[in-house]
Amino acid sequence: MVRFGKPPRHGAGCIYEGGTAFLMRKLAYMSALLAAALIVFVIESWIPLPLPVPGAKLGLANAITLFVLFIGRGRGERIGRSEPRTESSELSGRGNELGQGPAGEVARDGSGETRPKIPVFTVGDAFLILVARIILGALFTGRAIAFVYSIAGGLLAFAAMTATRKYVTNRQIWACGAVGAVFHNVGQIGAAVVVTGTPAIAAYLPVLLIVGVATGVVTGLAAQFVITRLTSALT
Repeated sequence: MVRFGKPPRHGAGCIYEGGTAFLMRKLAYMSALLAAALIVFVIESWIPLPLPVPGAKLGLANAITLFVLFIGRGRGERIGRSEPRTESSELSGRGNELGQGPAGEVARDGSGETRPKIPVFTVGDAFLILVARIILGALFTGRAIAFVYSIAGGLLAFAAMTATRKYVTNRQIWACGAVGAVFHNVGQIGAAVVVTGTPAIAAYLPVLLIVGVATGVVTGLAAQFVITRLTSALT
């Protein structure tokens, strides 16, 4: 979650360059990620799928949620690398608790001050981006009833991905994406059954689960690829 006020410092090796500057940079990144997720969501809503399920979507915007969830993990979980814990990695670990992570390595500017290369995100940040994307997506597409289905599926998927995140490495983000897609479809079908009072809608679930696993793997691999390239470029 975004923390207001001046961040605590940990001696000469502090990873913060200042509370306000850090907060503004982090909010800028979160806004850009929200905009990207919203653009993907809106474009996807214009593309009908050849499926026997009304309103079925690929859920590609979930790649942004996965990116935010996994980019904030500690150095020991960095993709393609296993590093022993040293004094510097202990500092990075403390930074991770304070809003830093693998892409938030310490950098120095001309003044000798230390600063993070890029703010990283907490689970709370990912949750805020997800909810904002669902709300704004419903407003921009003009589908009020779709909001009920999206929020039900999105919250259930987010809970499942957050739980799965504890048991997978950064090489297995695709698996987390598949789990999220499955639970998203379960949540949407459950909401549809409650709203319409038609249990027969559950007959669509097998088709949605098959498609959801495939698209979930794709979105997970997309997030995994971006995180790999980003951490490689910044380290």
